[in-house]
Amino acid sequence: MTSELPPLREVIEQYGLAAKKSLGQHFLLDLNMTRKIVRAAHVEAEDTILEIGPGPGGLTRALLETGANVSAIERDSRCIDALSELTLIYNDRLVIHEADALSADELELLKAVTPVKIVANLPYNISTELLIKWLKAGGSLWRKMALMFQKEVADRILAAPGSKTYGRLSVIAQALSCPTRSFNLPARAFTPPPKVDSTVVVFDPPAEPFLEIAALEAVTQAAFSQRRKMVRSSLKPAFGVRLGGALDGASIKETQRAEEITVPQFKLLARSLNTQN
Repeated sequence: MTSELPPLREVIEQYGLAAKKSLGQHFLLDLNMTRKIVRAAHVEAEDTILEIGPGPGGLTRALLETGANVSAIERDSRCIDALSELTLIYNDRLVIHEADALSADELELLKAVTPVKIVANLPYNISTELLIKWLKAGGSLWRKMALMFQKEVADRILAAPGSKTYGRLSVIAQALSCPTRSFNLPARAFTPPPKVDSTVVVFDPPAEPFLEIAALEAVTQAAFSQRRKMVRSSLKPAFGVRLGGALDGASIKETQRAEEITVPQFKLLARSLNTQN
């Protein structure tokens, strides 16, 4: 059916889809690349896919080619109009929701079909917020995600302890999922090209759900807000006398800094402090 559709550049021209910087828009028009993202997510016929910010529909086309059902959240009315030809051709396999992805209730929009696969070329300006939102929703919402980020954000998500990019995002992402780098895309692959390269990261569910999310957020916020301080200094104002025993239980030395503490240690620390509340 893709052959029945006009080229994406014609769609952009017809509907006046000049990318809006305020919406973090950078359109991916190369169908070889969008199909590569779809393969990274292992999309199959009958899968239900949640897509964010479909724009003119490049990735949407690649998703629909597989026989999957796509629910797309788009806040730009120009793009919703541009996607109308896709909805005509693919009938009820494509549903467009005009909404702000940050405030949208995905479970309500998707009704009873969750968990789904989330596949998206994310708007750069809200990519981290969306990721954290979905990680916290966990298995009730998703069973696999393939998401495009700025490469520097992907590097932070995947960073190991001891590296300069290891931080709060690394810990939360790796505690609540199993992220892997799929492939990088150069800036020139996008229209308009951003100033940085991009990376597709694939997220699989963790072996065991981690439930002490609020405690982990509090611990990592305190630890990495003063990342050069020893944890006895950065964490004590927030956790007081409870800290000593919790550090011991997680095999963390008081003289260690946040960037030296592993994800499993942070999880143990959060669990211990949560139990003491």
